Amino acid sequence: MLLCGPSGSGKSLVAARSGLPVLRLDDFYKEGDDPTLPLVEGSSDIDWDHPESWDADVAVEAIARLCATGSTPVPVYDLSLSARTGEETLHIGRTPLFIAEGVFAAEIVERCRELGLLADALCLSRGPVTTFRRRFLRDLREGRKSVPFLLRRGWRLMRTERSIVARQVSLGAHPCDRDEALGRLAAAVAGRQVRQRTAA
Repeated sequence: MLLCGPSGSGKSLVAARSGLPVLRLDDFYKEGDDPTLPLVEGSSDIDWDHPESWDADVAVEAIARLCATGSTPVPVYDLSLSARTGEETLHIGRTPLFIAEGVFAAEIVERCRELGLLADALCLSRGPVTTFRRRFLRDLREGRKSVPFLLRRGWRLMRTERSIVARQVSLGAHPCDRDEALGRLAAAVAGRQVRQRTAA
């Protein structure tokens, strides 16, 4: 299950409430000294909301490995340092489904579908103002970046949120709010469990 949406839209909360194992796709960000990182147009700020700031190939490999073996190594990423600080192994056991959530999840919808790995793809949206407030308070609380950077980024994302959601939907994610997302996740789990019992 791929779960995307603008930064601050509530992806982590929905993933946690689902009760399913979670792969945090934000851990696959590139490191801050990577020369391929894109910049915000007309600025020296790194554009951490651009898909090229993220390693899609390694993320897809991790998803494929989880589906095949039930475990995979994943980087531990510190957003405040813009760096990978270690590695850990994610184990999901024999669960019929898991969630891969992150702002760039929609970028790999088609690749996961082609590989036969995709159960569903959801795009959370709560409205630009609500998302701005949640994102800013979260990022400030967690010390992710400097306050001036967070304000510049927050204002830019608030103005472009509708186009961000439209792009993710065009890439194959279904737009929904929190309650619908939780309902679709629960239905997908129930469907998989029924198929497993039938196959047994």
